[in-house]
Amino acid sequence: MDIKKVPLTELINRMERFKAEMTASYPDWRLAVVFSKINQYYFTGTMQDGMLLIPREENPVYRVRRNYERAVAESNFPDIRPMESYRDAVTDYSEPIDCLYIEADSVPMSILERFRKYFPYQRLGAMDAQILSVRSVKSEYELDLMKTSGKIHRRVLEDLVPDLLKEGMSEADLAVKLYEALVENGHHGIARFGGYNVDMVLGHVCFGESSIYPTYFDGPGGNYGLCPAVPFLGSRDRKLRKGDLVFVDVACGYEGYHTDKTMTYIFGGSLPDDAVKGHQQCLEIQNRIAEKLKPGNLPEDLYLETMNILDSSFLKNFMGFGNRSVKFLGHGIGLLIDEPPVIAAKFKKPLEKNMTIALEPKKGFEGIGMVGVENTFLVTEEGGICLTGSNPGLIRV
Repeated sequence: MDIKKVPLTELINRMERFKAEMTASYPDWRLAVVFSKINQYYFTGTMQDGMLLIPREENPVYRVRRNYERAVAESNFPDIRPMESYRDAVTDYSEPIDCLYIEADSVPMSILERFRKYFPYQRLGAMDAQILSVRSVKSEYELDLMKTSGKIHRRVLEDLVPDLLKEGMSEADLAVKLYEALVENGHHGIARFGGYNVDMVLGHVCFGESSIYPTYFDGPGGNYGLCPAVPFLGSRDRKLRKGDLVFVDVACGYEGYHTDKTMTYIFGGSLPDDAVKGHQQCLEIQNRIAEKLKPGNLPEDLYLETMNILDSSFLKNFMGFGNRSVKFLGHGIGLLIDEPPVIAAKFKKPLEKNMTIALEPKKGFEGIGMVGVENTFLVTEEGGICLTGSNPGLIRV
C-alpha cells in the first residue's frame, strides 16, 4: 500500500515555528507534551495512541503505545519509540518539571494523573493558543491539500447534488447520497471540530424550515437531525416537496485538511422575493469581506465594519433565527473546521498571508428556511481567493 507521508521538511518547519511561538509567549518554558491526536498528526504525520514530548532545548520524542508499527510506516518523524506505559518514557526527559505545557482544552484529568506518576510537575500551562497560531498559517503543502478538498467540494455541491434531489426523499436519504458522492470523489470521510462535545459526520442537510430549527451547534443554520440523541445530519421524516428551499451546509476534507461550503437549491418552484433579496445581500456581504482578506487587516474590523452598515430589518434573523443568532461571520479552517482566526469582535490579531477562512453570511426566513452562502477563502495580498467554487446558490432544480 502506497502511503503518502508528510515531508520531513514540513515537520521540521512546524516544530521550529511552534518552539519559537512558545518562547515568545513563555520565555522560561522547558517542556510541552502533545496528547491530542490532531496535534500529533500535525507534528508527526501520523495519528496514534501516544504522546509527543517537546523539550525546549532537545529534540522531540514521539512515544507510541498503539500502534508503533503503523506510526513508523506512516511517519517521517525522526524519533519514534514504542511504549507500554508512561514509565517507558521517563528517560526521555530527566529534568525537574516546574510547568508542564499541555493542550488544556482537550486533555482529560485522568491522562494527566497517570502521566504525573512518572513525570511529576509542579503546575500546568496551556499551549492551545500557540499551537493554533502556528496551524493557522498554512504551508504550500497544506494549501495543496485544501485546494484539492475545495475542488471536490465544488464538484459535488455545485454539479452533482441537483441530480440527487428527488421528490419524496427524506433529508436523511439525501445526506447518505451526498456522503457517498463526497467519498467517491475523494473526501476523507469525516468532519472534525475542535469545539467541546461537537459531533458531526457531515454537516446540515435541510429541507425548508428544518434549516432554522433550534440546534446546539454554534452556527447560523439549524437542523431537525435524526433524533434527540443525534441532532444532526438530517431527518428521516421530513420529505422533499416541490417549492422547498434545500440548504446543504457540509464539510469536505482531503488527507486531514478541510474546506467548508454551503449551497442552496430551489426544488420545483420559487422563493418569495424577500428571501431571494436576502440571499443576494448575504452573497454581497461574503464578497465584500473576501476582498478584505488581506494580510494586516483585523478580523474584528471586518466584522464590525460589516455589521455597522446593515440596517435593522436585515439584521433580524441574520446569522441565525429568532434569538439564536451567532456573533461571527466566518472562521478559520484547516485540520479542524472551527479554528482561529474568527471574523468576530475581539479578534484583534492581524490576518496573515496563507491563512484560510470560511465566510458564511446567512439569514433565516420564517416558514422558508435559511438562505445565504459559505465558501472557504485563502488570505492573499490581493484579497481572499475562493477555494470552493463561485456558484451564487439558489440553484433551480
